[in-house]
Amino acid sequence: MAKGDISTYHEDGQWKNKVEGSSRAANTHSTKAEAESKGRDMAQERKVEHTIRKMDGTIGEKNSYGNDPPNIKG
Repeated sequence: MAKGDISTYHEDGQWKNKVEGSSRAANTHSTKAEAESKGRDMAQERKVEHTIRKMDGTIGEKNSYGNDPPNIKG
């Protein structure tokens, strides 16, 4: 993930959002839905990618909210 992208993940019994490149979570939530919503808002504001991880740590979903490369023919 690129620096500044948002990652939503589960750790220590809580769902968290972290900005890639920082050393700790930006916020914590009791449910995945709350964390996803806040993470989505953060990613949209920053125009970066939002990665949502499953309980086991694998990637469940990725959404990009800006800085996408243009379509390249070929």
